[in-house]
Amino acid sequence: MSTEHLISYTTHRHCGQHLLLLAEKAIYWQEEKMLLLADLHLGKAGHFRRAGIAVPGHIHHQDLERLSGLIDKTGAEKVIFLGDLFHSELNNGWFEFTAWMELYPDRKFILVKGNHDIFPPEVYKESRMEIHEQELVVSPFLLTHEPLAVKYQKEGLYNISGHIHPAVLLRGGGMQHITLPCFYFGLHYALLPAFGKFTGFSKIKPKKEEAVFAIAENRVLRL
Repeated sequence: MSTEHLISYTTHRHCGQHLLLLAEKAIYWQEEKMLLLADLHLGKAGHFRRAGIAVPGHIHHQDLERLSGLIDKTGAEKVIFLGDLFHSELNNGWFEFTAWMELYPDRKFILVKGNHDIFPPEVYKESRMEIHEQELVVSPFLLTHEPLAVKYQKEGLYNISGHIHPAVLLRGGGMQHITLPCFYFGLHYALLPAFGKFTGFSKIKPKKEEAVFAIAENRVLRL
């Protein structure tokens, strides 16, 4: 894989694997030639417009364009969505997404379902995605949407998940402060930042022994 065209990344070695933490808010797992991302929330703009709230639909097109760029630049053979791919009710955004997948007939797309992935089973069956209801094991990782409590984890596997939309608060001189999306690696699980632009943040308070990588101005910075 050539990395010269990537915006910015930091290589994080975890469980003996090389994970490229990308400024585009995804992970490229080099050994598996796999892109990992979470929480696109496609269709959310349409969901809000149906409720009478004016939200531009092109925001999701930008997310798919960004994902296309990552597939092209990394040469990823598999794309794993760690839940909340689509935001609740079925709308035209889903059909735009399935049409987008056809641009990559030689790639494998896998969804580990999240709490917002609530379409009827037949809708998913008609797509070309491989669907996992709760988890996917790709050793040495256990891939889920929500982070698992220790008692639900599987021995010898490290949990990578989404759902939280992690971000960290950084303070500067005076009253200056900024909240930045981040990758989080704790003792028992990792969290990916939300890939979709039309999402919020959830501030986390990492401990000293935990690894946090903030995304700032298209750079990935270890804190």
